[in-house]
Amino acid sequence: MKKLLTFALCATLVAGAADSEACTNFIITRGASTDGSIMVSYAADSHSLYGALYHSPAGKYKAGTMMSVYEWDTGRYLREIPQAAQTYSTIGNMNEHSLIIGETTFGGRHELEDPTGGIDYGSLIYITLQRARTAREAIQTIVALANEYGYASSGESFSIADQNEAWIMELIGKGFEDDGNGNNLRKGIVWVARRIPDGYVCAHANQSRITTFPKNDPENCLYAPDVVELARKLGYYEGSDDDFDFAEAYAPGDFGTVRGCDARVWAFFRTVADGMDEYEKYAMGYDMGHRMPLWVKPRTKVSPKTVFDCMRDHYEGTPMDMTKDLGAGGHNLPYRWRPMEFEVDGKKYVNERATATQQTGFWFVAQARPELPDYMGLLWFGVDDAATSCLTPIFCCTDRVPECFSEDNGSMLEYSPTSAFWLFNRVTNFAYMRYDMISADIRKVTDQWENSLLKHFANDAELLSKPEKKVRKLVSNFSYDAAQMLFERWQMLDRYLLVKYVDGNVKSEHGDVLSFLDGNCKTKTPQGWANFVTNGHNDKIPGKIQFPGYNEKWKRAVAADNGEILKVLE
Repeated sequence: MKKLLTFALCATLVAGAADSEACTNFIITRGASTDGSIMVSYAADSHSLYGALYHSPAGKYKAGTMMSVYEWDTGRYLREIPQAAQTYSTIGNMNEHSLIIGETTFGGRHELEDPTGGIDYGSLIYITLQRARTAREAIQTIVALANEYGYASSGESFSIADQNEAWIMELIGKGFEDDGNGNNLRKGIVWVARRIPDGYVCAHANQSRITTFPKNDPENCLYAPDVVELARKLGYYEGSDDDFDFAEAYAPGDFGTVRGCDARVWAFFRTVADGMDEYEKYAMGYDMGHRMPLWVKPRTKVSPKTVFDCMRDHYEGTPMDMTKDLGAGGHNLPYRWRPMEFEVDGKKYVNERATATQQTGFWFVAQARPELPDYMGLLWFGVDDAATSCLTPIFCCTDRVPECFSEDNGSMLEYSPTSAFWLFNRVTNFAYMRYDMISADIRKVTDQWENSLLKHFANDAELLSKPEKKVRKLVSNFSYDAAQMLFERWQMLDRYLLVKYVDGNVKSEHGDVLSFLDGNCKTKTPQGWANFVTNGHNDKIPGKIQFPGYNEKWKRAVAADNGEILKVLE
């Protein structure tokens, strides 16, 4: 059967001939998606995070068994807590019951951090995935863990979804108040969780998004009993319960948090929904009083591929378009190296921070699919910059990690030739040299792969006629084989791009990148480079080498800067 699945994957391809965390989440409800799935996207953006796929097997434990908690960002040991009697299998940010949890850090008021906290936001995610089956159970588990052991991180927004519901949950610590013995009288969190109405989409990106919320609607809104009381006690709020604004009290925004964070939400909303132009000035940080809604209704239902591509956004088509100004250089590079601000003549300016960014560790779009058994959820997983990387499907019941995504295969300080993270970084960093041309070649390969596999999953009925145990094994093997096939395809792409674009030149071709990767070259030679035009005399020497030069804006800028020196004399 492994051969059959591998053949099917090949056939579909031929037929189709993420320092502090600074992340982005999109949430699409069942009624807002084209295939009836609930989707959550996540980019784990950090300058120090290694892109790998995490896995923990299901287990049963005796009473008294303990587990160690380590801070996800730093690896710092925090404490031991009792292990659950039973845990569920997890793969990435999804478990075998199609429970999905993503996050973005909004920070909030620094005085609310607890230096004695025993569990951080990352551990809350992965421990909760091991212990909860549904979104509501996950919310209860997160609250119980944070209140029992103390919260060790700053403010967080969580995306929490299962086969039936999608929620946005925001939480922050209560600060530290010494009882005289070094213990915290204010241990735990204040929080609010809101169920996203079916047919709508939501998003968050490092800025608190929940403002006012209903106090008597437990079907759609849950919250800490002291969420308003603590704000009053600490002087953050003085009004009535009905008018209480969680974001304003615990994480008030400013130009930086809106321009660098909420603008990413706006970019997603404007892509899928009408009427978002009225929030353009807010997104740019110019009109702080006109906040966007927490969720919007899309103009048409949103496909998985649309979500994939929204994670690749650089504000194209907006005043913040990162490919248009002089900072994009001579080849429309939509990235600005850190820091996020720079100063000239005493004035400060921003380096835009879009959804797609260079420092992504890993990213995914997860699908909980209500019409299928819960173990058939899909985690579309990728590593490095979303704009120049590719997603591959991992079923949520997958029982092993592909070698190319293994945590033990390389690190941020250790290159590995069999690591997808390092391979994708090789290709992407090469693309930054001549982004306008190289990224277009990469995108052809990405679109072919993703579209082919999305089509492949259009009908799972025949597969589900088999016993569950066999289905689990088949889809687990499929996930593993697909990931390794993608890795091999990217190795070929890496070699192709180097040959085509070495030294800033561009070699002419008979076909394109897809004809080369799929073996559909015009002629074949022992050297294997038949896709490229030769000089007509020797099949090892290229012909028709192109010198595209730079874009017009860059040429004019160089002329204005140093034209007197560079001017050609008649």
